[in-house]
Amino acid sequence: MSKGQRVEDIQVVSQDVRTGNQRFGGVPLHVSGVSKTFAGQGRMVEALRPVDLDVAAGEFVCLVGPSGCGKSTLLSIIAGLETASSGSIEVSGCQVSGPGIDRVLLFQEAALFPWLDVQRNVEFGLRQAGIAPQKRAELTQKFIELVHLQGFERSYVHQLSGGMRQRVAIARALVIDPAILLMDEPFGALDALTRDRLHAELETIWANTGKTVVFVTHNVQEAVALADRVLVFSPRPGRITHEFRIDLPRPRSLEDHDLMNESSRILHVLKGVMDEHEREQTNG
Repeated sequence: MSKGQRVEDIQVVSQDVRTGNQRFGGVPLHVSGVSKTFAGQGRMVEALRPVDLDVAAGEFVCLVGPSGCGKSTLLSIIAGLETASSGSIEVSGCQVSGPGIDRVLLFQEAALFPWLDVQRNVEFGLRQAGIAPQKRAELTQKFIELVHLQGFERSYVHQLSGGMRQRVAIARALVIDPAILLMDEPFGALDALTRDRLHAELETIWANTGKTVVFVTHNVQEAVALADRVLVFSPRPGRITHEFRIDLPRPRSLEDHDLMNESSRILHVLKGVMDEHEREQTNG
């Protein structure tokens, strides 16, 4: 099994998946007072200060901030892979107590099974759910086509580019019909051209499925290109310091002047947050 995967993430399946009935749209997410403190090197490290966040059903929210500020930790807590030190997570009004099929976390590494081809990687969760072969094949092909990988069904991981691997990972996540996609810098390791293409494909997929998306990135322009809202995190201990609603028309181009202006505004605020943190550390 690849890094970042847990058996329960793949094996826990809903009745909707078992019957092969795909639903449209995401669900609301409520984060209330969530914090995280780790024990490390003989002392306690405060990674995340209490965070309050509401994400509407079908909303696309991006989290930006410096490395180590707790963005990925918050995603892991929402996914149920980490336990919060305080606070609670609710998905569609139900409290999160662990991993579930309603939330899927995608990493920077595609985390595919190298011994399986594209089709078998995508259908893995459906196979674990016991879906009948014909229905499984129909759903798998539908999502392979959704990410534009038709013709590569029998290709193995080592035969795919980095961008194609991420498309497989997205298809595998979507085929089990999560309500919430949690994406931790999924395009961070890709070249600029591939990343731009995947931005457009992700936006199309999001528009077609209506899923709720929480997306972590260091790239402010990427955040503005994708998000309905951008949330700025402070350096560790992380907390949300600013919120920007992005009202630019879609689809968006990274070369668009309005997008670049909005990105510059957010970047200016982010730099200010980091400068203030440095002053606090120096004076403290």
